[in-house]
Amino acid sequence: MKRESGILLPVFSLPGAHGIGSFSRHARNWVDFLSAAGQSYWQILPLGSTGYGDSPYQSFSTFAGNPYLIDLDELVRRGLLSESDIPPVDSSGRIDYRALYETRLPLLRRAFADGEPLDDADYRAFLDGNRHWLDDYALFMALKGKFGGRPWTDWPEEIRLRRPDTLKACRAELADEIAFQKRVQWEFSRQWAALRAYARGKHIRVIGDVPIYVAMDSADAWANPELFQLDADNRPTAVAGCPPDGFSADGQLWGNPLYDWDYHKQTDYQWWAERLKAVFALCDVVRIDHFRGFDEYYAIPYGETTAVNGHWRKGPGLDFFRAMERHLGRREVIAEDLGYVTDSVRQLVRDTGFPGMKVLQFAFDSRDTGAAVDYLPHNYPVNSVAYTGTHDNETSAGWLDNIKPEELRQLREYLCDFYTPDTELVKPFVSLAMSSPARLCVIPLQDYMGLGNDCRMNRPSSVGGNWRWRVREEELSDALRNEIAAVTARYGRTNADA
Repeated sequence: MKRESGILLPVFSLPGAHGIGSFSRHARNWVDFLSAAGQSYWQILPLGSTGYGDSPYQSFSTFAGNPYLIDLDELVRRGLLSESDIPPVDSSGRIDYRALYETRLPLLRRAFADGEPLDDADYRAFLDGNRHWLDDYALFMALKGKFGGRPWTDWPEEIRLRRPDTLKACRAELADEIAFQKRVQWEFSRQWAALRAYARGKHIRVIGDVPIYVAMDSADAWANPELFQLDADNRPTAVAGCPPDGFSADGQLWGNPLYDWDYHKQTDYQWWAERLKAVFALCDVVRIDHFRGFDEYYAIPYGETTAVNGHWRKGPGLDFFRAMERHLGRREVIAEDLGYVTDSVRQLVRDTGFPGMKVLQFAFDSRDTGAAVDYLPHNYPVNSVAYTGTHDNETSAGWLDNIKPEELRQLREYLCDFYTPDTELVKPFVSLAMSSPARLCVIPLQDYMGLGNDCRMNRPSSVGGNWRWRVREEELSDALRNEIAAVTARYGRTNADA
């Protein structure tokens, strides 16, 4: 079986001139970098518009794209904006989401001031092909603007509960803003399609990411309350999270609405089929986040301030994945089977045939709730995806700085390496993951660069300061590319087609 590798880097972490990574020439340069480094895959994070905490896992829609990722330079080239329209921003460091919130949508409104191009056949086809979510999403975003950004659960009752006559009046009142929101989504779709085609031309496949849950403050929950465990007033009865573990004494209180799996089963999981179809239209492979939630999910009573008082409930299990195969055919999926993994979760992963994830840090970290032996590389099955860490973990350099002395000693014994300085140990650590039997190995870019926890992507259960790291253009050097290419070739993972 062909051995391959890839690099994890969110689109928003790419270099660029306008405060956040986008579908720009820098993204194409990144694809070129991947190709020259012998990689086969680019793994990204969800592409949705970010909501609470700027998290791509708390999006205003599971279907809509993030307007911040639209390339402004492309709009200038097409004459929709001028260079002088674009306000200067500090692009050398972290993403300033507040500045983007205040400036980006007004800028896009200027670019699309001519309204909807209804005489464009491609635009009409986009509207027709996405009507099942786009109409509700555009109205939802227009209403959020009308109500000062407040969550839909705080809107007037007749709108919160979607009274038909009220919604009809809102659509008329907010027609211009609704049209703008649709135009933004078309632009996002066009630009991403062009970038993905460029990646395909370089033989780089994209691994996308679908969160298991949607945000409570989303068009999905507002427009489809029957899909979720909500009461008659459309308030949650319980919310999602995960129990206490070695990383968090109070557990993680995510706050997402939980699915009414009985309802989904009655509809043959049609909404989920549409959701996954949309993600596969954007990506070649999809990582399903929190895979264990399909076996059992953790339910926390609504109103709790921690996850301590939650309990496990049975999920849809294999029936769900059989339904997805009926709807979509056999697709390439990575099962994020991390955390507290039971025998029934392991069996579900085996039954689906999907590769699970093996995170190397967990093999030497006593805080992890899994069995360390499962994460030792010599035990990785071929049908798995090896990682040094994920977007939710410390960077590997940061992790090496923070583990216990006995854990560091165990790692060195496993490596048979007692001489490499601690500051350089991240390199053999990356090599250890790349040498594993796993068919695919994905390394976060920060680990190839040896960056510390100041460049960490996310700290679960915290709000503020996450999702902000960006790589600078000059850091994507020839030396880094050649080093990645060398370790890729050393372990037989070079993309021969690239």
